[in-house]
Amino acid sequence: MYEKFADEYDHFVNWHSRLAFEMPFITTQLKSIEAQKGQPLAILDAACGSGMHAIALAELGYKVSGADLYPEMIGKAQSNATQARQDVHFQSAGFGQLSHAFGSGKFNALLCLGNSLPHATSELALSETLADFHNCLKEGSLLLIQNRNFDQVLAKKERWMEPQAKSENGSEWVFMRFYDFEADGLIRFNILTLKREQGAMWQTNLTSTFLKPLTKDYLDTQLTQAGFKDIVAYGNMDGSEFNPETSPNLILTARK
Repeated sequence: MYEKFADEYDHFVNWHSRLAFEMPFITTQLKSIEAQKGQPLAILDAACGSGMHAIALAELGYKVSGADLYPEMIGKAQSNATQARQDVHFQSAGFGQLSHAFGSGKFNALLCLGNSLPHATSELALSETLADFHNCLKEGSLLLIQNRNFDQVLAKKERWMEPQAKSENGSEWVFMRFYDFEADGLIRFNILTLKREQGAMWQTNLTSTFLKPLTKDYLDTQLTQAGFKDIVAYGNMDGSEFNPETSPNLILTARK
């Protein structure tokens, strides 16, 4: 899905608004951990996409690396970092491959944002992913996960998310996101992209991938089994308390 969506991804996300909302929470969490004296915190952004969180953290003086399964997304991230004049080490590596790609015990913090973790679609893949996260981190380090609130999604069988639109240099995009609930318990995540140039006819493209709906209790258990502790749940990046019925997101912080 995302190898085909890389060119459109930064039109799909309003990065100015998103980073303005999320970065204060992220940096507050990072301030709760300490790097070696005189050294900046080393941070890994797993499933970094087009690299915008990683770049924003580099701008604040952190030592940042970014990983994504798809080379097309890594190419986009490298281009964005060059444009922003920031030194970020990007590398193509998927879940379960991170400690091999970057080394064990290298990072003070690992971020897995943007509902990325549910792409580990089996219990084995999830346990291997969390073990890989654990292996990447130093003792006392921070793990921060941002998922959709699948407790709410499953309870209400919510299929449709709010459409997103963007106009730029005579081009227009509309993004329609919706779920299909599969018989095996997985969710098919669909993005229908409508695009037109200079008022011409709309062109459409549908991309899809599967997600494992990770509820809070299930993910708490999996994190504990992977060796994480001090797990705290939030309902959004504003630091609000998690409510399974009403919170838009499930944000989890944990320590190695």
